[in-house]
Amino acid sequence: MKLNIFNSQEELNEQLAKQIIAIANKAIAEKDQFNFVLTGGSSPKGLYKLLSTTYKNEIDWNKTYFFFGDERTVLPFEQEYNGLMAKENFFDNLSLKDDHIFYVNTNLQPQEAAADYKKRLNIHFGGAPIIFDLILLGMGDDAHTASIFPQTDLINNNEATVASVWVEKLNTNRISLTAPLINQAKNIVFITFGNNKAKALQKVLSTEKDVANYPSQIIKPLNGDLQWFIDKEAANLLN
Repeated sequence: MKLNIFNSQEELNEQLAKQIIAIANKAIAEKDQFNFVLTGGSSPKGLYKLLSTTYKNEIDWNKTYFFFGDERTVLPFEQEYNGLMAKENFFDNLSLKDDHIFYVNTNLQPQEAAADYKKRLNIHFGGAPIIFDLILLGMGDDAHTASIFPQTDLINNNEATVASVWVEKLNTNRISLTAPLINQAKNIVFITFGNNKAKALQKVLSTEKDVANYPSQIIKPLNGDLQWFIDKEAANLLN
């Protein structure tokens, strides 16, 4: 695990964009395809805009396939939909083929949407193990990542799949890649900003393990690289 600490979000986004470009170009050179899992929420907006404007010509987007680590059970036109955020801040700045973006179909019921997404992943990877080139993850101030929230069933899901999960604190279902599926990736990067994340980050990076309460601890790639890109505010409780 590598910890990268930056003075500002702008500096973090700049360095992470360069890291993503390097991973993308390596994947394309090796197998003519870059499989890229996006994170939702507000944290990656600046990064997505940077990649799709300033660094637009640094990646072959025709050989890039986009996926989502999790999705909220709202309709695709609603602002809370992670896919819409990515479309507005990333995809709309690029000329992408429709079949290169794997949105979660939230017109379906949560369990059906999860099963549908897994089926589409299986088809894309040709029945081989689903090994993404890069997964971006955020972390909430409760230490959840993707939609693996504290004290939820998803923590104990040992199958590399896509699952629906009831999140009591939000009174809603979410759809998420499971930790075993995430951990198959070649590269995993957490993006974490702000003082409000400092306590959770301290707990997650502690040698004391408490996955039930700090689910981000469950992310440990089997054969891949794990990095944290954080700002100094999020890092202020670390030794």
